[in-house]
Amino acid sequence: MILAHLDLDAFFAAVEELEQPELRRVPLIVGGDPQGRGVVATANYAARAYGIQSAMSCAEALRRCPHAVFVQPRHTLYRDYSRAVWESVRAIVPTVERTGLDEGYLDLGEVAADFLRARELAEAVQTAVRGTTSLTCSLGVATSKVVAKVASDSRKPAGITVVRPGGEAAFLAPLAVRKLPGVGPRGAERLADGGIETVGALAALDDDTLRALLPGKVGRLLRDRARGIDSRPLETSSERISISHEETFARDISEPARLHEELRRMAERLSEHLRRDGQAARTVTTKLRYADFSIRTRSITLDAGVDDAETIGDLACRLLDRALTDRPGALRLVGVGVKGLESYRQLTLVQG
Repeated sequence: MILAHLDLDAFFAAVEELEQPELRRVPLIVGGDPQGRGVVATANYAARAYGIQSAMSCAEALRRCPHAVFVQPRHTLYRDYSRAVWESVRAIVPTVERTGLDEGYLDLGEVAADFLRARELAEAVQTAVRGTTSLTCSLGVATSKVVAKVASDSRKPAGITVVRPGGEAAFLAPLAVRKLPGVGPRGAERLADGGIETVGALAALDDDTLRALLPGKVGRLLRDRARGIDSRPLETSSERISISHEETFARDISEPARLHEELRRMAERLSEHLRRDGQAARTVTTKLRYADFSIRTRSITLDAGVDDAETIGDLACRLLDRALTDRPGALRLVGVGVKGLESYRQLTLVQG
């Protein structure tokens, strides 16, 4: 088994920097009100240099870095970027288990014969994510979820770490035990009381000592993971839940008529796909990427599924016009997607 864990680098903060480039030059914290009880959602790397990290109180973050800039999270915007990231990833590695907006596991073994090829695929994924969204990501490649996840965090930002078969335990051994997924503050404290500070020390515990420090199944599970043993498969659904097409232009386009023409062409392709599979879609989404690489999507959900190109194209064009009214500008990419797929077309009665 060859898996990768992908983790977008300082995701919320990175999106805010793309949307507001002036924020790249300052310590940036995405989170709540520093004058209240807000919590840090994420921080850019300039802020992390002051020891600021996720889940820290914003008041403490402000104390550590009084000149930091605080912004409120914009979750709808982050979902738009996340959707674009995972669409670009799936174009290279079809089988993915998303565990959050900004992270997930990839089944590289499905498309890579060995770890050399797996590394090349990881590099291709990084290139695709950056090309699609201007975001960076880090990947860990290994034989199991736990090792891949730890590896993805070891060379941030924009790093790739490959742990080859047989090297799992040696890779994990020198790390602080708190770095092992599943070891929380209380567990780390109990292990520290027993003199266990590293993952390697946890892996070497005998059964009696393990039971004394971490009784029950949890202790055995964590010791296995400390040894690089983790048989969990990817949790995915084989059912296709959406279809989309998009086009990146050689030159930015601002003329609505040309953009409408592109959307209708994509609607034709989507309609052909739906009808071939005997499906209809209840939600139509239009995607826009502006010249500065910022992304917007607009969607509409219908009472009954549709599969004809004219309706899909009309809806996509209306959504484009709505988005351009909210934010005018030339576009470097447009796309159309459909989801809410049904295996049959519901008939909509038209009153005469």
